[in-house]
Amino acid sequence: MPQAAKLALEDGTVFTGTSIGADGEVDGEVCFNTSMTGYQEILTDPSYRGQIVTMTYPQIGNYGVNAEDVESQKPHLAGFVVRELSNRVSNFRADGDLGDYLRRYNVVGIEGIDTRALVRKLRITGALKGVLSTVDLDDRSLVAKAKSSPGLVGRDLVREVMPSQPREWQENLNHWMKLEKDQPASDDAGKPHVVALDYGMKWNIPRYLRDRNFRVTILPGTATSGDILAANPDGVFLSNGPGDPEPLNYAIQAIQGVLGKKPVFGICLGHQLLSLACGAKTFKLKFGHRGANQPVMNHETGIVEITSQNHGFAVDEASLPSDLEVTHRNLNDNTIEGVRHKTLQAFSVQYHPEASAGPHDSSYLFDRFRELIGK
Repeated sequence: MPQAAKLALEDGTVFTGTSIGADGEVDGEVCFNTSMTGYQEILTDPSYRGQIVTMTYPQIGNYGVNAEDVESQKPHLAGFVVRELSNRVSNFRADGDLGDYLRRYNVVGIEGIDTRALVRKLRITGALKGVLSTVDLDDRSLVAKAKSSPGLVGRDLVREVMPSQPREWQENLNHWMKLEKDQPASDDAGKPHVVALDYGMKWNIPRYLRDRNFRVTILPGTATSGDILAANPDGVFLSNGPGDPEPLNYAIQAIQGVLGKKPVFGICLGHQLLSLACGAKTFKLKFGHRGANQPVMNHETGIVEITSQNHGFAVDEASLPSDLEVTHRNLNDNTIEGVRHKTLQAFSVQYHPEASAGPHDSSYLFDRFRELIGK
C-alpha cells in the first residue's frame, strides 16, 4: 500500500503526498533544481548536504540509475521531492530504478505534491526551512520542527562530507563524457601535479583534471597551507562543497597561505573561498541557482555560456577588493559568476564547468588552468 508522506515548511505550509524512498524524517533547507535530467548526479552531489531538493521537471526517474553516473559514494542531500516518480525505466545503461536507489541509501522522498506551487512559493518568499516525514503526519508538529531546524547559515557542513584521508585520483572521464580528446596515458611520471582540496568535491572534477593530463592528489578540505605545499604541487584546485562559506576559517587561511606561491583554480564553494581569502564577503541568495540552464556572460569573450549550477551563496560585489576583477556574470540576476586576481595566478568560477549533468560550454576552464600552470 502507498505510504503517506508530508513536507512542512517553516511558514506553516504543508504538502501531502506519497513516500517514494525510505521511511523516516529529515529536516533541511527546501530548494529546487530546474534540470530535466541528471537526478542521480544531483542526489550524489555533496553540495546538497542539509537540503531537501525539489525537482521542477514533472516526471523524474524514467531512465533509471546506474553505477557510472554518481558524483560521490552515496547521496548526501537531506530529502527528495518530485511531482511524479516514473514507474517505468527505459534506458540501456540503467541497472536499477530510482525508488529502490532512494531506499537503498536511506533517502526520504515524496511524490504527488504540487511542485509548481512549492517552487513558486520559494521564488517569491525565498528559501525556507522544512521537514519531510513519513513517521509524523501531524501538521502542527511538523511545522514546529521546521521552524526549529538549524538551516544553513553559519554551519560548517564541509566537515560532514569531505574525505578523511588523502588519496591519489586515478579515474579518467568515461567515454560518455569525452568529446574528441584522447585518453591520457596511465603513467603519471612527468605530468603536472595538482593538489585538489576536497570540500565535498564532485567526482567529475578530478576526472576532468586527469583528462587534462594532470596527476591529481586529493587532500581533505581541512588541509593547511603547510600540508598543501608539502605535497609540492604545480597547482592547487579548490572544489565545490555545501553550505555557508564564511564559517570555514581553516579553508580561507589555507588558501591565503598558497596564494602567490602556486596557481589556484576554484569552482563553486572554491570560488567563494578564494574571494573570501582575498578580502571579499559573501551573502545568501534569495533562492539560489540550481539547474543546468543558467546563462552566464563571459566578459573576456562576450560569449554567453549555458552552465550547470548549484549554490545558495554568492560573492558580494560591493565588498570585492581592488585586486579581484569580475570575469563572468549571471544574466538572470547579475550576480558574480567568476573572478580573476589581477596580479597573482588565481581565478575561479561560481558554476560547474565539469558539466555533470549539464552543458559542456565551460570545459575550456580546465584548459586555462593547464595553461596557467604551464606559465
